[in-house]
Amino acid sequence: MRMFLISDNIDTRTGMRLAGVEGTVVHQIDEVKEALEKAISDQTIGIILITEKLVDLIPERIAELKISISRPLIVEIPDRHGSHKGGDYITKYIREAIGLKI
Repeated sequence: MRMFLISDNIDTRTGMRLAGVEGTVVHQIDEVKEALEKAISDQTIGIILITEKLVDLIPERIAELKISISRPLIVEIPDRHGSHKGGDYITKYIREAIGLKI
């Protein structure tokens, strides 16, 4: 199994290629959907890395896939500029998911 990157930024793709992760750079919603569907259908891909900005273009589809498929794992990553989410977004996510304040 291998990882595959779907990015909106050439620099992010270049950095991931240095780590041995192949990927593609897309910008439009239809390009994101096409790249995602192609990656999902590739049986050799076990993890799809996708930048936050692209997830923001198709949040419903990403959420649907995370719930409905067991392979590949879809992981949202920040690009080279860092995360646009607040520093406590993981805590907020856990609080919303299970109702506990940690």
